[in-house]
Amino acid sequence: MESEDITTYVGLGSNLGDRASNLLLAVRGLMEASFTVCKLSAIYETEPFGIPDGEEHAPYLNMVAEIKVKNISPSQMMARMLRIEYLLGRRDKNLKKPRTADLDLLLYGDHQCDTEFLTLPHPRMHERRFVLVPLAELEPHARHPILNRTVQEILQSCADDSMVKRWNPISVKWNAERVK
Repeated sequence: MESEDITTYVGLGSNLGDRASNLLLAVRGLMEASFTVCKLSAIYETEPFGIPDGEEHAPYLNMVAEIKVKNISPSQMMARMLRIEYLLGRRDKNLKKPRTADLDLLLYGDHQCDTEFLTLPHPRMHERRFVLVPLAELEPHARHPILNRTVQEILQSCADDSMVKRWNPISVKWNAERVK
């Protein structure tokens, strides 16, 4: 008997180099890793979250991908995502460091786990607007399996007030040319 498709959500982010190209390469990496990418949110420019005082980080570009998987465990999926990060130049997996690519497994159906390798749902997604805004764009009624609240409900009560704005590459280019 063949197993059913499982709907998963992956957060993607970049704040080093050509951030938009890094996101596109990460999406391509997800497809090459045999994941079925169904939907992509818009790209959002976001403030770095939780950076220690005195450290400067470039703004991030973030988005969320809806992915269908079949016959792959959450750990196998995470291992493939880590390989994509590595192939895109990420060597330091420490939190709060600038990165070319950051892929986070946010939700894997209603699966829950807490191991050294992987925690599902993502343990901090409910605290981060840069995750919740693009996730709510894709699926506002998705339920957090532990909090038993929808993504939209979580977003409305999220204490994070950091900037999350839809990225517009045309206005970025236009503003850069105006400054010259």
